[in-house]
Amino acid sequence: MDNNFYKNKTILVTGHTGFKGAWMCKLLQMLGANVIGYALKAPTEPAIFDLCNIADGMVSVLGDVRNKELLREVFQQYKPEIVIHMAAQPIVRESYVNPVYTYETNIMGTVNVLENVRMTPSVKSVVNVTTDKVYKNREWAWGYREDDELNGYDPYSNSKSCSELVTGSYINSFFLERDIAVSTCRAGNVIGGGDFAVDRIIPDCIRAVENNKNIIVRNPYSTRPYQHVLEPVAAYLMVARKQYDDKKLAGSYNVGPSDEDCYTTGELVSLFCDEWDRHTGTKPVWENRSEGGPHESNFLKLDCSKIRNTFGWKPVWGVRQAMEKIVEWNVSYLNKGDVTGCMEKQIEEYLANV
Repeated sequence: MDNNFYKNKTILVTGHTGFKGAWMCKLLQMLGANVIGYALKAPTEPAIFDLCNIADGMVSVLGDVRNKELLREVFQQYKPEIVIHMAAQPIVRESYVNPVYTYETNIMGTVNVLENVRMTPSVKSVVNVTTDKVYKNREWAWGYREDDELNGYDPYSNSKSCSELVTGSYINSFFLERDIAVSTCRAGNVIGGGDFAVDRIIPDCIRAVENNKNIIVRNPYSTRPYQHVLEPVAAYLMVARKQYDDKKLAGSYNVGPSDEDCYTTGELVSLFCDEWDRHTGTKPVWENRSEGGPHESNFLKLDCSKIRNTFGWKPVWGVRQAMEKIVEWNVSYLNKGDVTGCMEKQIEEYLANV
């Protein structure tokens, strides 16, 4: 991270009201950027975007990424130099309930963003954020590489695979002869303070302890590449910054934890229970209770050699440190403490070690 690069630069972030988007915008604000956000209203109640007053330090435009015309007005008015595209329908189980909305948002949303990039000469660097689930999951023991087959199983994962293909087509068709760099980043499972989404394991843990109930774990033996939200957020900004100066660095990059931080869901929940006990003196209990439901992969791991070798990137916090930060933020939240101050402190601690 070059902490001076973003000062006074105009950055458009789609999906800024979401969990990851809120952390992205707060980080950019602390780096001195002029942040423009475009998204629907915060998708959860409560939402970290509202709790930490993220909108106060940026221009926040409420709009649907499927609305190409409104998005066009934003591009024309603010003339961003860098675009971070994160707007999405991000929940696997929700994609089975609303597949058409998922495909419209995740594919046509990407088309609309890239079409407006094509029409906006000020843009020099774009990062399209997808997911580790874009790969055809063969349940093998080694990590997926960027040139492995893209063919997500469920509507969410598949729509993100399509978003990758759309991006590749726009690069080949429109951007090769222009002074613009476009990358895609495929992040692992993101955890952190302030996530209130449904069907995510850490928010489920927080809701359980808040209501004095046992934590229900439906897939305790599923292995995932868990990482603190600041890891991919900082990586996206690193890629955007590096390719801004050298277009040859643009490409597709996996962003995930070290091998030792690929935990099963059950191991992650046990780590949460231990950390919650250390902070509060009360140890939660979790139950292995499969609820059936739609297909979800059992084993998923990323090979992050490319981003390491290209940029010298490596994770700052392991899962244990990430869990300390998660519990710290959520204890502050449940005790009606200064969650904004806690968020800013954690960002400062992270940047001090990058």
